[in-house]
Amino acid sequence: MGKSQTILITGATSGIGRFSALYLARFGHHVIATGRKTHLLEELLTEADGLKLDVLPLDVTDESSIDAAVASANKLTGGYGIDVLINNAGYGLAAPMSEISDEDLRKQFDTNVFGLMAVTRAFIPQMRERRSGRIINVSSIGGRFTFPFFGAYNATKYAVESMSDAMRNELRPFGVHVVLIEPGVIQTNFSGTTQKIVDSYNVPESPYANSLAMADTMIERTDKMAVGPEVIGRVIRRAIEGRRPAARYMAPFKAKVMYGMFKLLPTSLADMLMRRIAFLTPKVLHGAPSQAQLTAGESHQRN
Repeated sequence: MGKSQTILITGATSGIGRFSALYLARFGHHVIATGRKTHLLEELLTEADGLKLDVLPLDVTDESSIDAAVASANKLTGGYGIDVLINNAGYGLAAPMSEISDEDLRKQFDTNVFGLMAVTRAFIPQMRERRSGRIINVSSIGGRFTFPFFGAYNATKYAVESMSDAMRNELRPFGVHVVLIEPGVIQTNFSGTTQKIVDSYNVPESPYANSLAMADTMIERTDKMAVGPEVIGRVIRRAIEGRRPAARYMAPFKAKVMYGMFKLLPTSLADMLMRRIAFLTPKVLHGAPSQAQLTAGESHQRN
């Protein structure tokens, strides 16, 4: 086991963040788990009984909440601050780009991009002053290539990738490492949240109604490829404890295979496969309404 470090994790109430908080604490690290839902933080604290784990409320889109978290982290560490920041908070917006409202698009970027940077800027000064620290940004395989209906979400991850590349060189002279984690499909509540957003855009008048009505099928197919969050937890631990961490870690292995395959294919062929996976074919788009679409339409009219 490596040297014990103080690690703050955003979005630690579920999925990768929750597992990583407990996993890293079990390896002797002092974990400060943060999130917006205080009742879930309390549940995490109960499960971590006996481990060096503290919880703090933190909304990455709220400046006062970030300031309070920095002050609390300083108090918990006797003014030293944190050794490692894991930017994990985020969610996925799924809808056709031409249909997404400005409000939803801004919310996606507020959390996944602006929130990540606001938290990072708040903790950088102490790391830079000490000439040591690590910033672990949880991106996605979707930060390397774009899936249909996930353009907004993937755009935020492309942004995280680019900003991380810049910070990696800007902060390295100060002894601060910046590392990207690029998960593939992971067993979290991500798909459930995504399905709710898709449903809100699945209205009868949408030109994509037939395809969106098949979203649950697409998500079910994708979920069959999912692995547990422990896979990413192990990778995050390597990024934290490794003497010379890599610039980016993609996991699981099947994600690397898929990424490699799509990079080798001609764009036209890769696009054709993407459209088939997302039910974006003329037969589906212009065919008769499916039963799922009719049901969604009736529900929308009642509401």
